[in-house]
Amino acid sequence: MSARDRDGDAVRLHVVTGKGGTGKTTVAASLALALAAGGRTVLLVEVEGRQGIARLFGTRPLPYEERAIAAAPEGGRVCALAVDAESALLEYLEMFYGMRRAGQVLTRFGAVDFATTIAPGMRDVLLTGKATEAVRRREGDRRRGGRDADGRRHVYDAVVVDAPPTGRIAQFLNVNAEVAGLARVGPVRNHADKVMATLRSARTAVHFVTVLEEMPAQETLDGIGEIRAAGLNVGSLIVNMVRPPFFAEPVLREVAEGSFDTGALVRGVKAAGLEDAEETARALAQEVAEHAQRVAGESGIRARLDGLDLTRLELPLLSRGVGPEELDELAERLREQGV
Repeated sequence: MSARDRDGDAVRLHVVTGKGGTGKTTVAASLALALAAGGRTVLLVEVEGRQGIARLFGTRPLPYEERAIAAAPEGGRVCALAVDAESALLEYLEMFYGMRRAGQVLTRFGAVDFATTIAPGMRDVLLTGKATEAVRRREGDRRRGGRDADGRRHVYDAVVVDAPPTGRIAQFLNVNAEVAGLARVGPVRNHADKVMATLRSARTAVHFVTVLEEMPAQETLDGIGEIRAAGLNVGSLIVNMVRPPFFAEPVLREVAEGSFDTGALVRGVKAAGLEDAEETARALAQEVAEHAQRVAGESGIRARLDGLDLTRLELPLLSRGVGPEELDELAERLREQGV
């Protein structure tokens, strides 16, 4: 997972997905900061309309406009964009048809909302189209969506997309293939082909965020299979909110085998001068048993994830919450692991 230079063959479009509650937006923001280190410029794109990126960075809600949102080490910077279907459609009509005014009329009559409601795939076409256009865009382009093979440098070294959850990611990314099958010729077909060419190229990778719990892990395994079946590239597996065990392996093994010395725990509590030593010791022993059970369950999930032929990155649980300082810390953890 890297962005070696502005025009190299490294991955340039990083799609980040994960089950709800796994912290995929936090991971996407941290990844953007990590990739921007060393003087690079990275665009962080939000497509779900939740303004999660703005909250993480402590800024006002993001408009449909690319703007700098954070600095990275050695002169790097992260820009952010919150994509909405209506603005993307107006830009699309202007870009390919010169019909922005007509699009504004459609908006006033509610046609855009109507179209994206009865045909949800239309919304995904617009969102993926905007993200891939940012990947292809080069400095000096007079109109967006233009050719990118003339040697000019890309505007962004990498684009990171905070994408929909794993249950919808394959449909979200593959929607333009369905559009291409319906529109045999014309600008719509050409646009769909261009989007899918970017998504299926070696420049794009889909990264999965999970935590060491059964349901997120299973949804991750299923999502990886769906992405591969769609002919898209799976990138890294990012295990988020990792908690280190509180006790050494021998203690956890004793608890699992039922040979944990509760009597020694009682004596220790008494030596500490605590009241109700036996009751306190029983409560502590119960907590130790629950902790050992959690660690054992996480070990089992790790073993299942070990079967995936993927680079695995890990990020710690931050009990104090996540803000700009914590994002910098997580980005540094990613860089230490090779991002």
